[in-house]
Amino acid sequence: MRPRLAVQDSALRGGNFSLRISPVRSGDAGLYEARVVYNAEALSCRVQLEVVTVTLSQPSPVVENEPLLLSCSSSHRASLEETCWFHNRHLLPTSRTFCFLRGAHFMLRPAMSDAGYWRCQLRYSDNEIISATYYLRILGNGPSNSIVYAAAGSAAD
Repeated sequence: MRPRLAVQDSALRGGNFSLRISPVRSGDAGLYEARVVYNAEALSCRVQLEVVTVTLSQPSPVVENEPLLLSCSSSHRASLEETCWFHNRHLLPTSRTFCFLRGAHFMLRPAMSDAGYWRCQLRYSDNEIISATYYLRILGNGPSNSIVYAAAGSAAD
């Protein structure tokens, strides 16, 4: 896993034997155990790392009006009961433009207003609630009228 791992050597003498993983990947999920022996004292701890993944059906940035599927999944072992999606901190209303699939959010015609922070919240059968945030970038399709007028002698973009 190197070079994604870091241990703060300076903190070890104070009893902090934390492990930092950056960036976290789906395959990093699992049980981690740390054992430290200092003088005659042995310390240990176990931590279960669960990973939440938000993916897009196409590369980011997304082009306006092209269908998009935002997927959300977790390494949590219980069965998924409910998925809620939030856009810029607001829970999404049910409407014709949003179709909800299990753990996913489908946008038939994403608009510039759909850009921003998206958060999925997963609730499992053991009442564990897990969430992850993704920043969605959307490129405008440009003007609907493809005719551009420019004065002779000027520049046109």
